[in-house]
Amino acid sequence: MRALESPDADRAVAAATAMRDALGELTDREQVAERLLAASDRHSFDPDTDLDWDAPLEEGKWFLPERLVSLYDTPLWERMSEQQRIELSRHEAASLAGAGIWFEIILMQLLTRHIYDLDPTSRHVRYALTEMADECRHSKMFARLIQKLGTPVYRPTGLTHFLGRVLKTVATTPGAFTATLLVEEILDQMQRQTFPDETIQPLVRGVTRIHVVEESRHVRYAREELRRQMTDCPAWERHWTRLSSGEAAVVIARSLISPRVYAEVGLNPKVALEQARSSEHRRATLQWSAQRLTTFLDEIGVLAGPATRAWRRSGLLA
Repeated sequence: MRALESPDADRAVAAATAMRDALGELTDREQVAERLLAASDRHSFDPDTDLDWDAPLEEGKWFLPERLVSLYDTPLWERMSEQQRIELSRHEAASLAGAGIWFEIILMQLLTRHIYDLDPTSRHVRYALTEMADECRHSKMFARLIQKLGTPVYRPTGLTHFLGRVLKTVATTPGAFTATLLVEEILDQMQRQTFPDETIQPLVRGVTRIHVVEESRHVRYAREELRRQMTDCPAWERHWTRLSSGEAAVVIARSLISPRVYAEVGLNPKVALEQARSSEHRRATLQWSAQRLTTFLDEIGVLAGPATRAWRRSGLLA
């Protein structure tokens, strides 16, 4: 098993972050893809062998940083015992993992649509296929984590599941990459707070570390392609991308934590959901998690016009 709690792993995270920021000057598709393929060769993982799935969970350790738990700093939180708070973090970690699987299955379909008409020998397409392989491993990793946590499998509601089907069917190419970034950048911000935190379960830290390293490449690929698409696509497509991305933001933000988690720890789901949605801390956390993304989308013209109302309704934009 590769040691994820090691200087080598820390260097991999630092390298992934540096690459994410340094590639900004590369705009040619093939140049970007070449760099990302090289990074994939250097820093890719096999979660089945690189994580210790047989190690027992550690008593008293959290599954998410407590400030990222949805009820943190609410009246309900103040009345909960420490054990109940940790238990809620366990179920919320499982909910995030379940949402991650749902998102990544949608992403793989969107990527397949993107490359359908492109040159299969190009490095751009080869990297898209590499990313899909990453996402397959991530989905299996998240599923294994849910099993290890011993929680229910939290899935989106019937309506949300249907809206995901609509999104992956009607999204334009720039809309597909916007949805990709919506998921990847929000989870990336949260996971960057999780893996260095020694109060968190070692297995959860390992899972998030792998995801951060590999998702950094996916974020760069999506950002470069979205910037290109928003420049080259017709005006109607830019307008539709703005509108669909706003609605996607609402669906995604509300799908991260299933309301079912509250009942599992003995709370009234209706009261807990109301407090989570009205929490200033939770709203600030969501806006912080999306800040890099919303700044970028504003810069390239996605955050504009009536769509900004939906973004505010999602809680991701002030």
